[in-house]
Amino acid sequence: MAGSSHAVNISKVSNGVQEVHGDSVAVEEPLEIRLAFSTPEGRATHSISITMRTPGNDRELAAGFLFSESIIRQAGDIACIEACGPAAPDSGNHNIVRVELDPDVSVDLGRLQRHFYTTSSCGVCGKTSLDALRVVGIEPLTDNHLNFQGDTLIELPGKLRALQATFDKTGGLHAAAAFHTTGKIVVTMEDVGRHNAVDKVIGALLLENRLPGRDLGLIVSGRASFELMQKALVAGMPLLAAVSAPSSLAVQLASEFDMTLVGFLRGDTFNIYSGGQRITNDN
Repeated sequence: MAGSSHAVNISKVSNGVQEVHGDSVAVEEPLEIRLAFSTPEGRATHSISITMRTPGNDRELAAGFLFSESIIRQAGDIACIEACGPAAPDSGNHNIVRVELDPDVSVDLGRLQRHFYTTSSCGVCGKTSLDALRVVGIEPLTDNHLNFQGDTLIELPGKLRALQATFDKTGGLHAAAAFHTTGKIVVTMEDVGRHNAVDKVIGALLLENRLPGRDLGLIVSGRASFELMQKALVAGMPLLAAVSAPSSLAVQLASEFDMTLVGFLRGDTFNIYSGGQRITNDN
């Protein structure tokens, strides 16, 4: 991932002895997402999100954010995605991305009046109600009968960790991946923000015309929050597996929309919080 880590000098203290060492830290910079679309008066451009992210896969991040927020419904809604604005003086990264929508795509201006501000800790602020999902027509995944083997799930954290190249350098990034029922990982992304990592995965699948992801599961390296469950649901992915704990609202969302939620996926154990009918344990 280009520009994802930064070399620094540190003082390392061990057994009371202080020594100077080189180290790498994860890069964190703001990304502004601008949306260009048609109105009765002509083309308009709105800044709709600022998120603190690790540079790299910005196209996928923007596409995944727009899709998971139901601003777009398919890859064909996007005419192009381009970096714009001056490069950051310190890193050379372009921290503004402009998404041009197809002229025939209509945009709900009322939805764009909400100011999305995301951080690596809180996800999309203000998204606290399940009703918001029903308003945009998101349906429960009751008709999805995909089956995952318990042994396959247990192997996933190790597979995900092996693909975290920037984490190896910095020890400071979240990761997310989409995977088949066989356990094959089809796309992996890293970011300082867990929600950004998921948006990058969803954006990559969207731009490859692989959504809805009815035949895929999603694994995340941290906890399972409402925002991450929401993103998996909108992407049509019936299972979310988390290495850490789920939140109460994540469990509620999974139950109400008939999703499978797995938490504390560590070693040879995991907890099933919802949708256990999709998991088979042969032991």
